[in-house]
Amino acid sequence: MSTFDAYAHLGVVDDGDGTFRRNREFPGAEANPEPVPGNPTVSKDVTLNANNRTKLRIFRPVKLPSNDNTVARLPIILKFHGGGFVLYSGLDIVCHRTCTRLASEIPAIVISVDYRLAPEHRLPACYEDAVEAILWVKQQASDPEGEEWIKNYGDFTRCYLYGRGNGGNIVFHAALKAMELCLGPVKIAGLVFNQPMFSGVRRTGTEIKYAADQLLPLPVLDALWELSLPKGTDRDHRFANIFIDGPHKTKLKSLPRCLVIGFGFDPMFDRQQDFVQLLALNGVQVEAQFDDTGFHAVDIVDKRRGLAILKIVKDFII
Repeated sequence: MSTFDAYAHLGVVDDGDGTFRRNREFPGAEANPEPVPGNPTVSKDVTLNANNRTKLRIFRPVKLPSNDNTVARLPIILKFHGGGFVLYSGLDIVCHRTCTRLASEIPAIVISVDYRLAPEHRLPACYEDAVEAILWVKQQASDPEGEEWIKNYGDFTRCYLYGRGNGGNIVFHAALKAMELCLGPVKIAGLVFNQPMFSGVRRTGTEIKYAADQLLPLPVLDALWELSLPKGTDRDHRFANIFIDGPHKTKLKSLPRCLVIGFGFDPMFDRQQDFVQLLALNGVQVEAQFDDTGFHAVDIVDKRRGLAILKIVKDFII
């Protein structure tokens, strides 16, 4: 493991000027504002912050549910993609497909957040982008010129934050900050943590057991944190190690109900189980959906697992 090249595994190249070339990105996907045969959703892109070059992609089902001939209001889901804070995009083909399924099957208004990536923008940059996205949703409720899909079809009292991998980490930190803000009429009704990414200097049992994991071997996990955390810090920083004492712990009780999903062959599985215990001990209503088999990101490569997670998330939201 000592000669393992984590950067080569990730497909990133350090240009030496604080920027990285990413050679293994998923292809991008175009938004489709108008219905397309065979596609159950429409989607559009809006700018979140022009200076930060952050965007949102909004999805809504083509067929809108109705009650007594009145279009029913749909839950609003803010979705944060995975990629270890360093890779991928909220506008790529993998995220686009996931959001399409969420929007059509739940059904819901889904907003994919294309946040800033590390190491060009280290933590807490993406947390700030997430909070800005939440406040953007709030703004649409009061703005006469607000985004019509949100205003006309979204239920501001049923907003959910959903993150996979490091996206789950973003959900945690953004939710803690958001709970301190005046969000009305927006209400964050729940948080979805799909294989969330947490860490710490002390190794856990599953980190040791799956140190040579094909997707996320320990040197790769360590490299992702080194690229993402504030310079001069280590994996016991509160952004990574949420289990250490700190001001964030006093805020845990403010969190809404939570869903945590994990798979037993994930090196981070022990930390995900500890996360559930941390939430429960602080009075948070938490539902754990753990599978002893399956590896990190199995839902991306195994359609059956992906559909199973979709059903779990749907049951949690509706």
